[in-house]
Amino acid sequence: MISKIIAEDLVVKVKKAIDAVDKIVIVAHVGPDGDAMGSTLAMWHYLMTIEKEPVVIVPTPFPAFLAWLPGADCVLDYENHKEKADQLFAEAELIFTLDFNQASRMAKMADAVINAPAPKILVDHHLYPGDFAKVTVSYPEISSTSELVFRLICRMGDFSKINLAAAECIYTGMMTDTGSFTYNSNNQEIYTIISELLKIGVKKDEIYRKVFNTYSADRIKLMGYCLYHKMKIYPEYRAALITLDAEEQKQFSFQNGDAEGFVNIPLSIAGVDFSVFMREDPEKIKISLRSQGSFPANKVAAELFNGGGHLNAAGGESYISLADSIQKFEDALPNYKAFLE
Repeated sequence: MISKIIAEDLVVKVKKAIDAVDKIVIVAHVGPDGDAMGSTLAMWHYLMTIEKEPVVIVPTPFPAFLAWLPGADCVLDYENHKEKADQLFAEAELIFTLDFNQASRMAKMADAVINAPAPKILVDHHLYPGDFAKVTVSYPEISSTSELVFRLICRMGDFSKINLAAAECIYTGMMTDTGSFTYNSNNQEIYTIISELLKIGVKKDEIYRKVFNTYSADRIKLMGYCLYHKMKIYPEYRAALITLDAEEQKQFSFQNGDAEGFVNIPLSIAGVDFSVFMREDPEKIKISLRSQGSFPANKVAAELFNGGGHLNAAGGESYISLADSIQKFEDALPNYKAFLE
């Protein structure tokens, strides 16, 4: 039995909005991850089954290890298809914004989405949703947006419309956003949902292999380099930091998604409960934070790096140099020592 977490009035509003239109655009955040791609493509497949005209547009290209997802070949990225995307936004009758809470998370695509005349529906599981959507379906207690999409479709009475393609996308999003069900995944209803997805035909072991066991040799070499040369442990604060600058990325022919999961690795070290990964991008420092137990990774992300997220999994950004970002992190560590005691 799955509880009816989503408020009835929201379910009604979403269903009415979908029923009233045909042309629907679905968007995700910049640097789309497994949950962003899983939730958007799951919604895309669902809308296809009820004979709508959906399209998925993401701000930047998605990682290669997600290219196998059913429907991924139909996704437009704004970075390379701006003119076509702008036309689709202008013609859209409804826009779903999935897996992000603030318009800024769409980066250079944000203005086109916000200025589009179509009403927006936000479906997300991050804290502090913005006010840019006409309908906001926000439940931070849910482990992933993909899980929330599953719940929403079911609440609209359309469980039977979740085909195998949609189920595979939902499972992928749930799996990746919980670290293969190692954090934010204690709710027993998650496994009830997984059971239903398996009944539809999802092969979970195969999905794990496609996501995690198809990396390039350069990515494996990069991982070894980061762990041997770039990981620093702070025993007093039960913390670890891995950094990667632009030149190092070039050295290993870095592709989008190659550093996925690196932030989790230090948590396997005895005495480490908090891990941070910093990667130098052209315009910012991208920061991922993970923790174990009660340490608030989201608090650190919000206070230091303009970010947020969940207790054990958060993200942020820094607009100072990588060296200064590292110094800022190290200077702040004593402020969080109490959370580790």
